[in-house]
Amino acid sequence: MTTPAPHDEPLICSARGCRAPAVWELRWNNPRLHPPERRKTWLACAAHRGSLGDFLDARGFLREVVPVPGSPTLEG
Repeated sequence: MTTPAPHDEPLICSARGCRAPAVWELRWNNPRLHPPERRKTWLACAAHRGSLGDFLDARGFLREVVPVPGSPTLEG
């Protein structure tokens, strides 16, 4: 799980060993453990969005993927 960063530090991808800036929030929950409205968040860089999302989706945990506020994914 990613520890919240102070506002002056960039958010970092949650993939093991990755230090790239996060541009996506993968919001998920485990329906056996969490109430339906609860959302946990993994952060992903562009390179790891697919693999982290596939991991969560294969287990039925992935609920939504949204851009990190202020990330370059929101430009254009």
